[in-house]
This record gives sequence, structure tokens and C-alpha cells, in this order.
Amino acid sequence: MNMRTDREVVLKLSALTKRFGGLTAVRELDLEVREGEICALVGPNGSGKTTVLNLITGIYPVDGGEIRFLNRPIQGLAPHAICWQGIARTFQNIRVLSQQTVFENVLLGKGYGNGGAGILRTLFGTRGHCREEQQNAREIDEVLEFVGLSNLRGELAGNLPYGKQRILEIARALVTGPKLLLLDEPAAGLNSQEILSLMDLVTRINARGIGVLLIEHRMELVGRLSNWVYVLDHGVKIAEGRFESIKEDPMVIEAYLGRRRV
Repeated sequence: MNMRTDREVVLKLSALTKRFGGLTAVRELDLEVREGEICALVGPNGSGKTTVLNLITGIYPVDGGEIRFLNRPIQGLAPHAICWQGIARTFQNIRVLSQQTVFENVLLGKGYGNGGAGILRTLFGTRGHCREEQQNAREIDEVLEFVGLSNLRGELAGNLPYGKQRILEIARALVTGPKLLLLDEPAAGLNSQEILSLMDLVTRINARGIGVLLIEHRMELVGRLSNWVYVLDHGVKIAEGRFESIKEDPMVIEAYLGRRRV
């Protein structure tokens, strides 16, 4: 039973299509993330999941269909402009500046997410710039406290354990003030304890009213976190619904295992 109808749509993809030469990587995909939801986008390797995130965030141009965020079309906008609209993301491969501190890495998110309004104030050292720096520092410290990295504020990012670097990327995304957070395989490379901490963090992020669209291969994590699951195979949506029904869907089983379960 679809229990989503009473929730406002935050992100809506309609017939979204992406081609690379003769290959159609995403074909006429319909997908919605509704207010307060954690949605998962799953599928075998090469099914087009990360391509979808790259389309949403403006890294790839759209070849067909429409992307609407808060009921406004966003396809064609530059990645930084989409971030200003309220969409933040992390990447499958960690992207931290190893020779910069934890604080400085998160500060990059402030520069990316505030529309560049403080550039002139920075150049001329105005009082407004000083106030902005202080406000930024307060917001960054609040985010670091929230994600559990406040005690590592001055540590070089390259010295952090792998799991902490994953959390640092999420902190940098959160400081932009997103309404929707896109997570591309955030549990990749994490041990069991780190996965539990990640799940707790994602749940607390969602409790703040931030929608989440999650790409993940670990089905136990998908099952425990997600309200709604979309399944891609070769760029085509083959199923959607609650995790309990998705995991028993014959087309999903065939896509993952290469055969139908008897």
C-alpha cells in the first residue's frame, strides 16, 4: 500500500533520460522524494544510480525529461546554483583536502553554498565580512558537534580514519543548509561499528527535516533506513516500494542474482 500520498513532493524526476553516445544510461526515470523521507536508489553495479545523482546536481546535462525541486525546474542550472537551491551531496569516492584541517574542509561548504555573496566583503575586509566569518565559525562548530567531529576540529583531514573522512564529507554538505541530501554509497569501506554510527547520523539528519536520497549496496542499511526504495537495472526503473516488498520482487532478485529464485 502506498502511504506517501499525504506528503509534499520535494524532488520529482519525470521521464529523466541520459545518453552517452549510443548508450542510454538512464531511461525515462520517474522518481519522487517526499517531505521527511529517506529514499534509497539501489541496483546492480552499472545500473545508472550515480548518473542519476550527477543529473540532479547538474554535473551531467539532461538529455530528456524534467527535474523539479520544491516545484521549480532545476535542470540546466550549474552545480553551485543547484546547491544554492538547497540540494547537497557526497560522492562515492571521498573528496576531502587532506592537507587542510577538518574545520577548513567544512568551511569550503560555506563558500559553495552561500551564493558567493561574501566575496567583496572578504576582499575589502569589511565589518560585515568579520561578522560573516564569526557566523560561519559558529555554524561550522555546530555542524561538527552534530556529526561528532568537534574534537577533531584542528586535525588535518588526511590524518582522519577512513570512516571519519566519510563523516567529514557529510558535515561539509550539511553546512550548506540543504533541504535535500544526496548520499552516494556513504557506507562504502566502513566497518560494522562505523555503519551503525552512520545510520544513527542519517536518522538524526532526517529528523531535522532534511530529505535524503541514498545510494547504497548494503541491503541491511537500506532496509533499516529507507521509507521508500527505487530499483534500477540498466538505467530503467524495474521496481519501487517499501523495502519489505522490494526484496521479494522477482525482477529485483533476477537483476541482482542473474536468475529468478525458485
